[in-house]
Amino acid sequence: MERAIVHMDLDSFFVSVERLKDRSLYGKPLIIGGLGDRSVVSSCSYEARTFGVHSAMPMSQARRLCPQAVIIGGDMHEYSRYSALVTQVVNDAAPLVEKASIDEFYLDISGMDRFFGAWKWSLELKQRIIRETGLPISFALSTGKTVAKIGTGQSKPDGQLHIPAGRERDFLAPLSVRKIPMIGEKTYGVLQKLGIETIGDVQRFQPDILEKALGKSGRILWNKAHAIDLAPVQPHHEQKSISKEHTFEKDTDNLKMIHDLLTTMTEKLAFSLRRKNKLTGCLTVKIRYGDFETQSHQHAIPYTSVDHDLFVLAHQLFNSLYRPGGQIRLIGLRLSDLVNGAYQIRLFEDSPAIHDLYMAMDKMRTKFGSGAVKRANSLGTGFREHD
Repeated sequence: MERAIVHMDLDSFFVSVERLKDRSLYGKPLIIGGLGDRSVVSSCSYEARTFGVHSAMPMSQARRLCPQAVIIGGDMHEYSRYSALVTQVVNDAAPLVEKASIDEFYLDISGMDRFFGAWKWSLELKQRIIRETGLPISFALSTGKTVAKIGTGQSKPDGQLHIPAGRERDFLAPLSVRKIPMIGEKTYGVLQKLGIETIGDVQRFQPDILEKALGKSGRILWNKAHAIDLAPVQPHHEQKSISKEHTFEKDTDNLKMIHDLLTTMTEKLAFSLRRKNKLTGCLTVKIRYGDFETQSHQHAIPYTSVDHDLFVLAHQLFNSLYRPGGQIRLIGLRLSDLVNGAYQIRLFEDSPAIHDLYMAMDKMRTKFGSGAVKRANSLGTGFREHD
């Protein structure tokens, strides 16, 4: 059976949500991000992009390039809510769904040609999403995830594209090699030295030459350039959770020590998320008392992967659960509703300096272990966890 893989991506998602909230923003250059000059651009409208504005750009530079832009601080609670609405529509319609990030999805609709026609079905789903959420979305249909994702990028904004079986290589050949998702700055530099600029250039190379230049990534790149991609669509519900628990040697009501442990667990879990390029949309705190009574409380949150988004809620949930005077045997923390997503700081509040600090801490943890960098209040806790 021929595979039918759909990639769907909401167009300028944050911008689209803001325009739903305020219709006067349609047609205007719009920038979402921190309001201070030291903040960065999180997202921008297509109108702003024509002036050279792009995501991750310092806000001061964006203001200079497009002084007439409307700048909005952003609202992750609203963006997460709209993401959930789209997810519900997609899950209700498609047999197999992978939520790749807050605003993009892979769907495996292989075999549906027998009943509906994959292209017609995909068009109808797009219209249903627009009708039920008001958000513009683009998609591409092909035989693999890589080609479908690249196709979506080529169809934006508010477009759709079908790359049928047997035409994938022809579609890819004229495109810049940077269209392949795995290509970063370092890899692109190596490819340039080899004289490679387009995906068609990759197609003309022998795989062993690329493998010699890039290691295992060279073979993967060659496969992607030839549309050899059997990566499965992984259902969202399979991306379950990550968690940590600590059992005390003696039951305790030392709240300072317990809160310090929560801080340490949050640090470790948040670092694990960032290392795996994941975001969480739900946090759960569990308490088990000395009499083995166990209570837990979970709370949905805007998608994030950073300590300082998670600290406050973890401590709030603990305080709402804790029975005053109770002797605690075990404390646990779980992050669930995981989706793929790039490194996230509080883009609407934090400066590039905070971003750089997280990057530096994560680099140290990657090199020397997750306990290499700790906040002061988590030192000396003697934390030992089991997942």
